[in-house]
Amino acid sequence: MARMRCGGLGKTAILPAMTSVARTISAGNGWRADDVVCTAGRGDRPFEEAHGDFCVAAVTAGTFRYRTTEGTALLAPGALLLGNEGSCYECGHEHAAGDRCLSFHFSGDLLDQILEHLPGATRVGFSAPRIPAMPELSRLLAEAEAAREDGEPDEMEEIALRLAAAALSLGGGTGRAAAPRRLDQRRVAEAVRLIEIDPARPTDLSALASGAATSPFHFLRVFRQVTGQTPYQFVLARRLNLAAVRLRRTAEPISAIAFDAGFNDLSTFNRRFKRVIGLTPAAFRAAAGGGRTQVREAEGADFARPPGRIPGESREAVPAGASTDRASN
Repeated sequence: MARMRCGGLGKTAILPAMTSVARTISAGNGWRADDVVCTAGRGDRPFEEAHGDFCVAAVTAGTFRYRTTEGTALLAPGALLLGNEGSCYECGHEHAAGDRCLSFHFSGDLLDQILEHLPGATRVGFSAPRIPAMPELSRLLAEAEAAREDGEPDEMEEIALRLAAAALSLGGGTGRAAAPRRLDQRRVAEAVRLIEIDPARPTDLSALASGAATSPFHFLRVFRQVTGQTPYQFVLARRLNLAAVRLRRTAEPISAIAFDAGFNDLSTFNRRFKRVIGLTPAAFRAAAGGGRTQVREAEGADFARPPGRIPGESREAVPAGASTDRASN
């Protein structure tokens, strides 16, 4: 095995057998997009590496612990990993096995050009290890995931530039992240894994907290600390993301997509999709390419489904402390 030293984290690493595979989807002048699938598990020792360029990676599946010069964070689906050129980092899977990321790499010159057009952004680079999942990013990340699955290189260039601008705006001055306790990271990682297996599965805050062997209040607090969202917001975001990708990639009826994503009626799905994504489901589908897929939307009628509510939701109103309009940092 090879040895390397990356002084930022202060240790020598032993590089184990390859546990991740990166496939370049598209590339251009100053940028590259890779589909990265990691199979590392609890028994694989994390090792230290250095970012060769500026990196913004959208986590699309799995959880992992990311430690870099700028701080430590547990990353879950919907979050953005941030990496500065030359910065040392390591990724660990002591809480759960495997992950998948859509990883964008940028040159400093390209980010300099983008920075000129961003009011309020003052520096090329990031002061935090991640941007948590946020409603403002939901539409862009769903489009990126759909473009990855469909192999759309031209669309990927636009997404890369938009994502770089968002990361510079949101991640340039967020401060150093405090590391959550490892026990809390493990609890949240397990809850995220269960949600990912079936986001439409009926669940609630009490059930998640019971599974983590902690009180609902403590679980709510640490889940938000680790992921940047409440459990309600996280489940809603995963359901909407899955629905958005299917809207872009298939001609399935919108009502069927909403049902499969865990929504009890079409009007609720339409309202929440527009609130988070910024378009109605039909408009989002049509925006994929001038009617590339057939739009079929049932009009307003509810449809039967066994209860499958989002954690903390008992009626149409969102409970206090679990707003879906904006996730807190």
